[in-house]
Amino acid sequence: MKAWFKSGSPWIWLNGGAVAFCMIMVVGLIGLIAVRGFGHFWPADIAKVEIIDANGNRQVVMGEIVRPQTITAAVARDGGHHIPEGVDLITRYLFKQGNRDQTGNDFAWHFETGMGEFQYPKDAFQIERREWGNFYGQPVSLSREGNVIATPNDANFWSLLQESINRSLQIHRDIHRIERGEIGRMNSEIERLRLDGRRLELSNPTAQQRAAEEARIAAERARLDDEYAILRVELDALYQSTRRDTLRMRMADDREVDLSLAAIVRITAPNAMSVPQKMGQYVERLWEFLTTPPREANTEGGIFPAIFGTVTMVFVMSIIVTPFGILAAIYLREYARQNLMTRIIRISVYNLAGVPSIVYGVFGLGFFVYFLGGNIDRLFYEAALPTPTFGTPGLIWASLTLALLTLPIVIVSTEEGLARIPSTIRQGSLALGATKSETLWKVIVPLATPAMMTGLILAIARAAGEVAPLMLVGVVKLAPTLPVDGTFPFIHLDRKIMHLGFHIYDVGFQSPSAEAARPLVYATALVLVILIVILNLTAINIRNRLRERYRSASD
Repeated sequence: MKAWFKSGSPWIWLNGGAVAFCMIMVVGLIGLIAVRGFGHFWPADIAKVEIIDANGNRQVVMGEIVRPQTITAAVARDGGHHIPEGVDLITRYLFKQGNRDQTGNDFAWHFETGMGEFQYPKDAFQIERREWGNFYGQPVSLSREGNVIATPNDANFWSLLQESINRSLQIHRDIHRIERGEIGRMNSEIERLRLDGRRLELSNPTAQQRAAEEARIAAERARLDDEYAILRVELDALYQSTRRDTLRMRMADDREVDLSLAAIVRITAPNAMSVPQKMGQYVERLWEFLTTPPREANTEGGIFPAIFGTVTMVFVMSIIVTPFGILAAIYLREYARQNLMTRIIRISVYNLAGVPSIVYGVFGLGFFVYFLGGNIDRLFYEAALPTPTFGTPGLIWASLTLALLTLPIVIVSTEEGLARIPSTIRQGSLALGATKSETLWKVIVPLATPAMMTGLILAIARAAGEVAPLMLVGVVKLAPTLPVDGTFPFIHLDRKIMHLGFHIYDVGFQSPSAEAARPLVYATALVLVILIVILNLTAINIRNRLRERYRSASD
């Protein structure tokens, strides 16, 4: 036994077991997040059940069963619920009953006491709406311009309903194209003309120059007014056409409600769907989650602006931090004298890596946003004042703050890579007649690129998951526009962005409905993990290619 311990084999097995245990924990955590998050998009069956309370009052509940929960009868009695004597444990069910505009609550707990048998009617509809959340009920009729054109008993009811929904969705896309696209472009041009007029006032031109510029601005305004009048007529016609189709639905309590198809995103009948149909619906909902903007206070819709903002911010941060970190490391290792001052600088760099991220956020807000951005506005955007252009949180300041936060990581990794290169390579290059500069940039730096990429990988992993500093320097709950679009100059570094990490915080802690937000928190967290893994794997692949390219030179 002593010989076995002296051989080191127990420590090898111990380390292997620890690594395996960590891998199991990581895989288990990601699996839990995936099941609870992406399971939300599976079309769940709609249950309908009758409940009779202790006073004989009848209630019919319809909706998705989110989860059952078994609690003690004492806890239920303390909550004011009537539980029969002699019962120690009781099960309650959380229903997603929707119909918030009619009942006031999306979710409700119901105890099994007095609960009848669960029914799953084939004609139960789940209706996803742009406002007020989901609606659950059974169809009564489909009307067009006030006239009933189909009932559930008609063979063509479902086809007519889907045709009407597709028409409403196309109208909504046309409205979005006009409002966000063409009218948005016109608003940008109008703002540009306003700034031109303001610059004209500040520049004190001659009377002739002023008259010519004012005439140009007036002509362009008139042209934009004419274009807007045409778009306004088209937009009014589209809004008018959205009121054509109406779906009458019967709720669980037999009340009938008219729903305009203009406010409906999707209608499904989960109880009548086969498994392949549910799989197709699952893929459609998941794709919508990844490619559409959020709605309903971020508790419905997708997360595409948050994904786009996170990726854009990481790329801008990488472009900023990589050259500064590499140049700083090269200077400290190759050019600076190794004395007390360089040791103090290195210690300071190591300490910067341990500074809380919120401190970087406060510094970024004070220096980058208020000082640097404010001075840029005074120098180059005076006409826009007092409305700030760069003197307000935005993409560029968020990226700079994260670049400052991750700079020590890149410096340390690059320095270690430079230190690992054998001195014989330097000496051989110099012996062949190369200058120190040529040796550094043509021999040493290429050999150290894998270490530089390692620093960048660590920086990406650190930056992509940060939240606290970003709340101060550019990330918002809902960004109306993306930082990249078709409006000149196409890349808008001054715009605010959405971020997956902040989206998780907002949905998880600021949402008006915790139950509705819970699966979206899991799903968004998994998307963030996958995104970080993809970014890291891309950087690792580049690093491995560079390592193989220069392996023979370093051996």
